[in-house]
Amino acid sequence: MLIKLSDWINSASTTCIMLVCLAIFLLFSTIVLPDQASKAEVYSGEVGSPDTSFFYSAKELYTFAEAYGPEGRVAYIRARFTFDVIWPLVYMSFLATSISWVIKRVALQGRLWQQLNLMPLFGMLFDFLENISASIVMTRYPNNTALIDHLAGVFTMLKWVFVGGSFLVLLGGVVLLVWRFIHKRE
Repeated sequence: MLIKLSDWINSASTTCIMLVCLAIFLLFSTIVLPDQASKAEVYSGEVGSPDTSFFYSAKELYTFAEAYGPEGRVAYIRARFTFDVIWPLVYMSFLATSISWVIKRVALQGRLWQQLNLMPLFGMLFDFLENISASIVMTRYPNNTALIDHLAGVFTMLKWVFVGGSFLVLLGGVVLLVWRFIHKRE
């Protein structure tokens, strides 16, 4: 199933589709993201947000929940099921199509190279799991939510590993593409 999905992403990653995904990603990053960050800062204040941490413990998640207060927790949960449903779809689409496009242009052969376009999909999946688990903890606060409170931090870390790894793969592919272009002209 994953091979078929990777193949579909590869075939759908035309220059036009990749540029549309890039444009949406850039618009979202420059217009929506800063606005969302300023809204989140109102309730997160000094403690920050679980979403932007690389990893946090269950205890730290409860510290976030306490610091946000009742209104902040409601705002956090609302943001997870509005903005943070769309944002992962945006960055996943951009990264998956861009990685596919670059790998085709660099002509890296082999299924492993082509399946690197699935990394952003896993990043998105772990982002959704992070949002669900952190929201459950925020909803149930001050009650403990065993296991889910521990998994939230793990999901966040895995999200960053796959999203960060996707950007590194894309950057490496672009560097290789530029290097090949320069040496081809010589």
